[in-house]
Amino acid sequence: MPPSPGKPRATLRQVTIQATHFTDPGCPWAYSASPALAALQWRYGAQLHWRLVTIGLTEDAQQYLDRGYKPVRQSLGYMMFRDRFGMPFSTTPRLRISATAPACRAIVATRLRAPELEYAAFRALQFGTFTDGVVFDEDDDLIRALSRVDGLDARAIVGAIGSPEVIEAYEADRALARQAAGGPTEFQGKAAQTDGPVRYTAPSVIFESSDGRTLEVGGFQPLEAYDVAIANLDVTLERAPAPSDPLPALERFPHGLTTQEVAAIMADALDAPDRKAAETALIELAAAGEATRIALGDDALWRARVFDTPGATQATAAAAHAAAAHAAPA
Repeated sequence: MPPSPGKPRATLRQVTIQATHFTDPGCPWAYSASPALAALQWRYGAQLHWRLVTIGLTEDAQQYLDRGYKPVRQSLGYMMFRDRFGMPFSTTPRLRISATAPACRAIVATRLRAPELEYAAFRALQFGTFTDGVVFDEDDDLIRALSRVDGLDARAIVGAIGSPEVIEAYEADRALARQAAGGPTEFQGKAAQTDGPVRYTAPSVIFESSDGRTLEVGGFQPLEAYDVAIANLDVTLERAPAPSDPLPALERFPHGLTTQEVAAIMADALDAPDRKAAETALIELAAAGEATRIALGDDALWRARVFDTPGATQATAAAAHAAAAHAAPA
């Protein structure tokens, strides 16, 4: 999850809750949870401090092949995720199945070399595999996906994924993600045991308050599950209302939002996201020159026009990262 993407809202308090987000760029469930997590970020902003932990779902493609995964099955599954949850997908069958470990290590390498761009790298790898046929164990494909990230040296990141420091940090992530035994996630049937210890599935989030209380929201969950966990940890948080216009949301997320993410952010409590209304408003913003539409799979990524200037997204992300790091609990 993003470490406070975009500029923090000045009216909101700084960090009071730590959110540890277990995820993997190759998991369609994690990708499909993006609208709920975007809405959560909109509501609470810099009051949440996000830590991304890569699960490393598979180290070798053979693990998927042994479970019966094939490119055609994968594409058919993407149809279900697209129709049910609304994130962009391409259903063109890819050349072959790949493990997710190289992409996870690329995220870790970004964390170590350009931490303010870690979330953007994660998103770029998600978009690469789900909308552009990127195969994670091909260096050129990883570079192509990461090249979406303004200010990131994609080639250097991919060149570092086999370095000792990256492997050490990645293995620490994997170990942390494999500590779900006996906890709420396993109790709900949302954990997995595919390579030894019981692990968290993607996405799982553990929220921790400043006084050390924790609540675990394991596996794919609706927005309300995250929201009620936060409410039970700290009722003194400021909770931003849904915007009536998509532009404020786009200005908070410099690397862009998909149509469904915007719809989720704009939905009032108890209302279902209105994708048609969101897309209509986004088209009007683009026509007025205030937003840019970037084709993505069967949909689009929308970005505030202010971030079209080279370096603007990187600068905004860096400022947000610095603010979050300064406010993060010890």
